[in-house]
Amino acid sequence: MTAAAPGRPSGRPSRRLVWMLPAGLSLLAGLDAALLLIGVRAPVTTARLPEVHGMLLVLGFVATLISLERASALGRWYGFVAPALLGVGGVALIADPVPLTVAKALLAAGMAAFTLLYLPLWRRQYDPLVLTQLLAAALGMVGAIIWLGQPTMDRPLPWLIAFVVLTIAAERVELARITMGATAGQRMLVHAWAVSLALLLGIALPEIGAIALGLVICALAVWLIQHDIARRTVRTTGVTRYMAACILAGYVWLVVAGVALTFGSPTAQPVYDAVTHAIFLGYTMSMIMAHATTILPAVLGIKLPYRPAFWVPAAILQLSLLVRLWLGDALGIPVAWTVGGTLAVVALLLFLVTAVVTAVQANATPRSPTPAPTPTPRSAAPAPTPAADPSQGHR
Repeated sequence: MTAAAPGRPSGRPSRRLVWMLPAGLSLLAGLDAALLLIGVRAPVTTARLPEVHGMLLVLGFVATLISLERASALGRWYGFVAPALLGVGGVALIADPVPLTVAKALLAAGMAAFTLLYLPLWRRQYDPLVLTQLLAAALGMVGAIIWLGQPTMDRPLPWLIAFVVLTIAAERVELARITMGATAGQRMLVHAWAVSLALLLGIALPEIGAIALGLVICALAVWLIQHDIARRTVRTTGVTRYMAACILAGYVWLVVAGVALTFGSPTAQPVYDAVTHAIFLGYTMSMIMAHATTILPAVLGIKLPYRPAFWVPAAILQLSLLVRLWLGDALGIPVAWTVGGTLAVVALLLFLVTAVVTAVQANATPRSPTPAPTPTPRSAAPAPTPAADPSQGHR
């Protein structure tokens, strides 16, 4: 994910922060629903929350965040229609008085606006990476439309996977274009078309389509790992090492998801659990954690400096996935799902708290006043200039 908004953070929050409020609410509601699904007591209990858990996190949170970033890059008022619709749609999913069909329609409209948002970006810069992101948004829109007539996530899931995987991968290639070579954009677009073909194949032959999608995702992940500069920067220190570690962890979970898909349809347990959490937690959230200190300052106009404390939620997230996917899905230990799911919720909440506290502290720090120059009395004679020391030579 790239930082899109121009200019340096001034410490004064941008009005774009308003668009983040419904996204944050969707994130919190999605985490609450996650606790309900694994049988853990949650702060809020409603009948609808477990049903809309996935869409709250994927479209209500992730899609709103990415569309806000792209709208900021566009810099036109109409670009913010997409994050507005997606944010309102996420809130509508939570509000029981709002019919679920209305909430679904808002999200589908939001994804349609998100797809259209890329058209002026494409006309501004005829870049295959922008075209890849446009295609990814269109695939996500198809998933949202499919969900309009479906009570479960089974059929929309592959389309949402394609949206998230391709969007984040294309933005990552955009950042690493220098090290990946001049043809990186074209290669990324080829991967995007291959993913699209796998989805179309899955309409007629779900099992074969899932295997094809898994193979394409594995190929994409291996290519990214081979060429991303994170392989070298992980040996450095500070924020650079932190970002690289999160990025590489995300790629590893992308490989895990691709391998899991080759075992057949992602709608059957435990493949469904492994694929969804490897993609939407392991890959997506790791990438968000990696780029938060660059995305949020650029988009929201706030300071969010790196702190070593960011390592803690990132590490807990990786541990939670190991417990859930290895012990829970692979070895079939039921309690591992509960422990892993709870740890994931703790990791994301801790990351959110760490980011908010860091931002508040950084933006609340008063600037040191510049001392006024001391006036020189008119009667004072200028100080004599010391003689040059020949031993110092010319500077």
